[in-house]
Amino acid sequence: MRADSVLLIWLALIAVHDFRRRTVPNWLVLAGAAAALAQLILEHQPVGLGWTEALLGFAAGFGALLLFYATGVMGAGDVKFAGALGLWVGPMALLPIWIGGSLLAALHGILWLALLRWPVLPRLALMLAHQRSAADGMAPSGRRPRVVPYAAYLALATAVWLIWGRQS
Repeated sequence: MRADSVLLIWLALIAVHDFRRRTVPNWLVLAGAAAALAQLILEHQPVGLGWTEALLGFAAGFGALLLFYATGVMGAGDVKFAGALGLWVGPMALLPIWIGGSLLAALHGILWLALLRWPVLPRLALMLAHQRSAADGMAPSGRRPRVVPYAAYLALATAVWLIWGRQS
């Protein structure tokens, strides 16, 4: 299987899981990081990174979002995913990916807030918020609910960047 296909499958799994559950499981982040490291070892890295660029990408992805986690704005899974993503794409690609993912996440948040204020489509507002109920057994305990699936939007932005970058 080609390295870019492995990356796209991993991004799709992250996006689906984050959209559906608003979490990014550790096993999925570790699988992506392990696959990125394997691609580096085998010298089949999809965007041609070396070890230095990949490790700088990890540090940039993890470090930049760590502040957002520390302030309670973002979940730990988003931060870990950004670090693993940096292993795949390196530090230079993270900036356009962050911009694209952040714009998508902002649109999600604005639409959700608009639907809360003007409940034209209340089911869409609930779907966008994906509020967990006590019946799920996973009701947040005193923490801010995760309305925006940021890792999913980073994954989508990365897929667009990867596919669009190949076209030029």
